[in-house]
This record gives sequence, C-alpha cells and structure tokens, in this order.
Amino acid sequence: MFLRSYLRDGGRVPASVQPYFFLSYAHTPRFGAGGPDPDMWVERLFRDLCSHVMALTNLPAGAEAGFMDREIRSGEGWSERLGAALATCRVFVPLFSPRYFASEMCGKEWFAFAQRTIQHEALSNQPAEAIVPALWVPVPPSQLPLPAERLQFNHNTFGERYVTDGLYGLIKLRGYAEQYESAVYELAKRIVRVAETVRLGPIRPLDYRLVPSAFGSPSSTARTLHVTVAAASRHDLPEGRSPEYYGDSALEWNPYHPVSQRPIAYVAEDLVRNLNYQTSVGSFDDEAGHFDSKQPPTRPEILIVDRWAVEDEQRRQRLAAFDQESRPWINVVVPWNRYDHQSRAKESELAHRLEDTMPVKMSQGRAACRAAANGVANMETLGQILPQVVEAAAQQFLRHAQVYPPAGSPTGGSERPRLLGPMGMNGPPAPPPVAPFPPNAAQGNGRTGTPEHTNDNDRGDADDSES
Repeated sequence: MFLRSYLRDGGRVPASVQPYFFLSYAHTPRFGAGGPDPDMWVERLFRDLCSHVMALTNLPAGAEAGFMDREIRSGEGWSERLGAALATCRVFVPLFSPRYFASEMCGKEWFAFAQRTIQHEALSNQPAEAIVPALWVPVPPSQLPLPAERLQFNHNTFGERYVTDGLYGLIKLRGYAEQYESAVYELAKRIVRVAETVRLGPIRPLDYRLVPSAFGSPSSTARTLHVTVAAASRHDLPEGRSPEYYGDSALEWNPYHPVSQRPIAYVAEDLVRNLNYQTSVGSFDDEAGHFDSKQPPTRPEILIVDRWAVEDEQRRQRLAAFDQESRPWINVVVPWNRYDHQSRAKESELAHRLEDTMPVKMSQGRAACRAAANGVANMETLGQILPQVVEAAAQQFLRHAQVYPPAGSPTGGSERPRLLGPMGMNGPPAPPPVAPFPPNAAQGNGRTGTPEHTNDNDRGDADDSES
C-alpha cells in the first residue's frame, strides 16, 4: 500500500521501496489431490535470492529485496499490486521453463516490464537491459519466443550443471546442493549489478489484466510485421517548420523531442518486437512501389504518419491514393506532441488536412485504431495503444491473406486451402488485448473522444469494420 500511494499521488518513489527484482514464474498445478505445493521450490529460490540481495546491498530493514506473487492472485486487488510491482522493480527475473512460455500471464508480465525498458531507452538514449533470465527447467533455443531469443545472456557463467538441469534440478537433488548455492549467488550478484547499472526509473502502473502477452498466441510461430514512416527529412521540410524533430531520413523523425531521444520508428519497432514479431522498418517515400502495388498482402503493417507530411503535395497525393485502396491490414498511427509549439499552433489546420487526405484510415476499425489515427499524445500512450493497433492489423491480415494450396498438392486439388497468416495457424487468432487508456490517452485534433474505460467483461470494441 505504501508503494502504491507514491504511484497514485504522482510522487517520487524512494529507492528503498522499489523491489530489486520481480520474480516471474509459471505456477505449476498440483499432481493429485492433497499433493504438496509444487511452487514451494520457487518460493525457496525467492527467499534465497532475497537473502543474498540484502547481504550484497545496503537496503534497510523492511525494504523490498524482491517481489513474488506467491499469495496475491486470488486476493482482492491483486492486479493493482502486481502492476505496481512491475512499474517499480529494478530488474525482471523470468524463470525459464516450457510452462513459462506457454503462460499468458507470464507473457503479460514480460511485456509490461519490457515496455518500461523501451520508454527508459527512449528517454535516456541508453540501453536498458534489465531482464536477467534464470533457467528453472532448460528450454531448447528453438522453443524460445522471439523476445527471449533476443536476450544477450550467457547462462554458462552459472555453471555447467545449471545449464544442464536448471535450478529446479539443482534444488531437488541433494547431490547438487553446492551447485545450487553457487548458481543462486551468481544470479543474485547479476541482479544487483544490473539494478545499480541500469537504474530503471518507476512509471505509472499499467492494468496488468489488460496488457498483451509478449509471447503471442499459444499456437503462434514466427510472425512478421512492417512499420513504415511517412514524414519529411530535415532536407525537405515545409517552409518555416523547425528541423529539431527531424533527421537525414524519415526514419529519424522524433515527434516527442525533447522528452524522447530516439526516433519514433525504432521505438515502435521495439514495442512490436516485444509482441513476438519479426519487425522491419521503412520510409513511405522510399516504398512507392510497395504502396502502389495491387498484390495480395504478405504481412500486417503499421503506417506512422506525421501530420506535417501532407504539406508536401506529392506525398499528400500518394497518401490520398493509398487511402482509397482497401487495405485494412495496414493501420495508421499519428504521433502528436502537444508541447511542440509549431504543431500546436497549426493543430486544427493540419488535422483537417490529414483527415481530408486519408478519410478512410482516419475512421477505420476499432476504437483503438481510430484513436491512434487521430493523435497519440505521448510515449506512454503510444506504448499502451500500439499493441491494440498491431493486433487489429494482424487479424485483418488473416482475413485477407492470400489462399494457397497445401505444399505438395496440385493446383486445384481436393484438399482445403490453408490461410497464409502471420501466426502460422489455420484458425482465427485470439481476441486482441486491450491496454488501459489514461484520461488524455488520445488527444489529437480535439474531435475524437477518449476511448471508454474497459473492464474484465468488455475487453474489445465491437466495431471491427474495415472502413
């Protein structure tokens, strides 16, 4: 309650109440009626890590060495407490196991923390590698989702037996007690070193129940998505437009400058990659052939548009032509910095001009898609709304993707065709996750209201229209 009061009141969270680490693990079901609690071994690991962290740091008595959701999931307000811990912990420690990557709840915890590191990197322009994985049960590399596969971490430093059997094997077998103690001590040292090096600041908590999973849908394989940016470079700006938000290409456009130190293309790329997508980025001006093509879709896409981009007549005409094509698998996101004085002075004019240029995309799809197209006010809101826009584009791609005959069968054969989709599956995808909107989540041109509050019984907008 003490920690949440700081977050609720918007005050600075003292380091002494920030948990050094968040232990993320998959709950193991009991085997047989009245069997022992299988998670007691995870709790022992947690206590051992906390003891080492207290010994390795100067945390005062009563401080939060770590956080584990051992008892809160069935209690009232557990989601709020979990969200507060994810918003303040210094290091995220996922316990790798086959069950972990099959868990939607663990995927939600991962994404909530990863979104926080992405914001930190954008604000500081420094890497924030604050995820320290631990092997509970070894997982073959081929079974790792993309966010876990991308981690740069050498498990061999914790010992050969640790790599072979994981912490579960070491903790269960008496003959490996020494190897267990050594591995846990090394893990605790890594947690402390990362916490004190990265110094990840707290953020306002997300509603954990509503964030997406970093691991994708349970049956998904590798998914691909393309991010395109429609913006000017500093070399072809509209007359009078300040160059401080732009670089040598559209991919260097940074609409949230000076708060953000990173171009929007790469912030969006990192967010999408943490939804278990293989992601690429490109410039609208450099991909004329792609957007003018009549070919069937090959992947879902996100088009990030600078309202100032329509001041260039040639680019405006190409955007207008694109808007007339029925491409619901491409969703539009319009970043809008209300602290950019030039943009604010021309907000109504630029918003109307973009709406006149792209009337279809400005009103297409779910409430989240329409809100994203009408202005995303800040980095925090971008992190909350982009996953919804991505999932909506992926679902539309599945509906419109090219149908092809199964491999090895003749054209026109009797077998049913398979749908070529980003999730590598024949059935429909899971319903899209919905992230929370702060009160000013989508303040664009002032003509689009804030999306309604979403609860557990209403996680999606009923409007799934294509136009």
